[in-house]
Amino acid sequence: MMPNPRLALCCAAAFASMTLPGLAHAADTSGGIPQFAFMNGGWQAAGVVFLPPLSGPGPVADMPGRKRIGNDQSLGQPTFAMADLDNPILQPWTREALKKVNDHVAEGGGGFTAQASCKLVGVPAFLLHPAQPIYFIQTPKEIVMIWPPNAEFRHIYLTDKHSAGVKSSWFGESIGHYENGDTLVVDTIGLNDKTFIDNFKTPHTDQLHVTERFRINADRKGLTVDVTVEDPGAFTTPWHAIQRYRRVEQGPMKESSCAEAPINYLHYDMDPVPHADKGDF
Repeated sequence: MMPNPRLALCCAAAFASMTLPGLAHAADTSGGIPQFAFMNGGWQAAGVVFLPPLSGPGPVADMPGRKRIGNDQSLGQPTFAMADLDNPILQPWTREALKKVNDHVAEGGGGFTAQASCKLVGVPAFLLHPAQPIYFIQTPKEIVMIWPPNAEFRHIYLTDKHSAGVKSSWFGESIGHYENGDTLVVDTIGLNDKTFIDNFKTPHTDQLHVTERFRINADRKGLTVDVTVEDPGAFTTPWHAIQRYRRVEQGPMKESSCAEAPINYLHYDMDPVPHADKGDF
């Protein structure tokens, strides 16, 4: 059952309003705590596709020879993503799942992301949220990452080991620690198989294990995130990817409820907006 987006965001906003005044201390870089949280903004993703590592196995990328055009109509008619099926990380069933998406797009069908239908995107796809920044809240015991438009928030617990018998969920269980005064290391397990790895709709299993290293750039104007993905049920080998963010100061978080405003003017075959049959409380 999906969480109630309005309730989730209201709770997150309330938490932020209580915590933000103290962030000057929680985010102090002295003592090895890098400043991911700040009073009037967040971090904006540089793109909706993972970048490849400098060497070794990397993420699924765009189909070679096919131009990708986003929502900037000055560049031409926007196109839906189609994946490169030749990436050697893909197991046969994973490749076949991507081929079905590609074929659907090639036939004129929609290729919308899960987020377009207000669905939780999971990890590591949380790093690919477009258009609006991710906000951080830092406390001595946990970090919360929030993407307001879809009321999505991740809890990262600052502890040294995972819980016993972690149950699968949309965002799994994330534990983290700081390194070198500029890096947050996040280890996530317990992810269900209802999400996708990326915006190509690359599937995964509940064996997925994701490690993220969030590093503040030397100029303090951006973040670089190094991602390691392991899933022996979906991929032939562990692989690496990169995402980059820029610091934006556009003000505090604004309340938004994605599921209450879905609009499909062009009548594409979008996935149904999730709903709950009963309240969470």
